[in-house]
Amino acid sequence: MRRWVEELEARHGLDSLTERSRHLVLGSYGILFVLLVWSGLSMEAGTNPLTPIVVRILPLVLFLPSILGRRPRGHAWLAFVSLLYFVQGVMVATLPGQALLGGLEALASLVLFTGCMFYARFRSRQLKTYHGERSQG
Repeated sequence: MRRWVEELEARHGLDSLTERSRHLVLGSYGILFVLLVWSGLSMEAGTNPLTPIVVRILPLVLFLPSILGRRPRGHAWLAFVSLLYFVQGVMVATLPGQALLGGLEALASLVLFTGCMFYARFRSRQLKTYHGERSQG
């Protein structure tokens, strides 16, 4: 796997791969966010209908500064948190009439995981290369 990623970096360049993985993160983050709001609206929460929505999206919202700030470490942590959304999506998919919604949530979280891991790697290597060139020059 490592050799494959290094060949990919050599073939396409870090800048291109970093930008592609960022688009993957942003797209899957947005889709997952919408799916979580949608599934939260379909839940019966009793007195306050916003509670399920807030509980579902709060972890994602907490990572928004890291995504906007393009921080590799924040993306790596978001990748781990996205696995919790994968588990949730699989659990929702087992509920009667919720297979599509749960499946889409699980898929979006896996794409987010992949995008975050690649972004964290490519951006870290890009920053090391950039800082190495600055210190030599």
